[in-house]
Amino acid sequence: MGLPKRKTSKSKRNKRRSHDALTAPQWLACPQCGEPIVPHRICAACGYYRGRQVITVAEEE
Repeated sequence: MGLPKRKTSKSKRNKRRSHDALTAPQWLACPQCGEPIVPHRICAACGYYRGRQVITVAEEE
């Protein structure tokens, strides 16, 4: 099994990890009902996607 010949410096390690940070999801307002949604997903509140109804949502009683 191979072993590292030299210690990886903090600079080298941190450069490698520079793209690992998590980002918060971008929320949009649904154009039909105004509920917050994630882009490219069907709205769970009204069932619309790109201006047309894709699923029917049962109303809560």
